[in-house]
Amino acid sequence: MFERVLPIGTIVLLKGASKRLMIIGHCKYMGNNTDKVYDYAACTYPEGFISPDTTALFDHEQIDVIFSLGFRNELQHEYQQKLEKALEDMRLEKEKKEEEQ
Repeated sequence: MFERVLPIGTIVLLKGASKRLMIIGHCKYMGNNTDKVYDYAACTYPEGFISPDTTALFDHEQIDVIFSLGFRNELQHEYQQKLEKALEDMRLEKEKKEEEQ
């Protein structure tokens, strides 16, 4: 499986699901709960974005199948590197906070 951050437009199926999703965002949280940041935001495929209420939030490890990778070029590659660094920084900060408790 693709272990890195998936590009916008990637079509996936989550474990235990029957409906495909298209990734439309990264590092999202649900409502006002900023304690949990999800790896991805997605809309149903092929319908597309309908409303914020129908947007799915999930983490990379929940993905069962990747059907199609979104568009990739140098701009996406640079964004991916920055995002991966930010995610690693967030993970380290969370671990640090947990150790302090």
